[in-house]
Amino acid sequence: MSLFSGSHPFKDRHDAGRKLAEALVHLKDLHPVVLGLPRGGVPVAYEVARALDAQLDVLIVRKIGAPGHAELGLGAVVDGQHPQCILNDDVVQMVRPPEGYIEAERGRQLQEIERRRALYCGARPPVRVEGRAVIVVDDGIATGGTLRAALAALAMSGPAKLVFAVPVAPHDALENMRRVAGVEEGICLHVPEWFRAVSQFYENFDQTSDEEVVELLGYAAQYRLGEAAEEESPHGPVEELGAGSEIDVIPPDSVRDRRPPDSSLPQVDHPHR
Repeated sequence: MSLFSGSHPFKDRHDAGRKLAEALVHLKDLHPVVLGLPRGGVPVAYEVARALDAQLDVLIVRKIGAPGHAELGLGAVVDGQHPQCILNDDVVQMVRPPEGYIEAERGRQLQEIERRRALYCGARPPVRVEGRAVIVVDDGIATGGTLRAALAALAMSGPAKLVFAVPVAPHDALENMRRVAGVEEGICLHVPEWFRAVSQFYENFDQTSDEEVVELLGYAAQYRLGEAAEEESPHGPVEELGAGSEIDVIPPDSVRDRRPPDSSLPQVDHPHR
């Protein structure tokens, strides 16, 4: 089911976030915290947080790969006030990693999470989720492994209400997310009959840079009430994160000019509501 027609329902991640916010407005009075999965989920989450006047943070998830086969996930480490290690028991039993391997990888991934959080958030600590409504946002679901681990970890942290929200996802992956223990609600705007990749539903799906993540989190922290940000970023230059970083990608004009993107909400009909 979809609320949109055409091959590109979303202009870019900011547009997707503004549209997604319309479907989440019923949660505004719960004063939720919005968690974006970096990097691509952060521009979407930024627009949701602005529309709901909500606190914004990142939720960093790092996969624990199998020995000699890093692409095969034994589990994942999820950051937060109380980082969690979520294991895929079936895969662990199949691989039977050496004694101490998972604990060593957990420590290594926690170090990387701390490094990335320091880069993205500076000295700001992870937001508290216990007893609060939490909305986890990404730019879409493909296989859903990262989002599934994030939701499972958050469910163990005692939120008052746990919700995930994405602009687009295939039906099977969406239903798998809704079956994660502790998830009360899942919002998806576009569930196509034919799905190849998240990118096919965006007119512009350039990779989100680390610099843009830093800037948007900084704007959200300083101007939660939507005031225009005119000051220079307090974080200074962004360091290279290594493989997979897209630091050299030119950020949108709104980021380059040190001002938040326009977050005026379009009118979207919701026949399902």
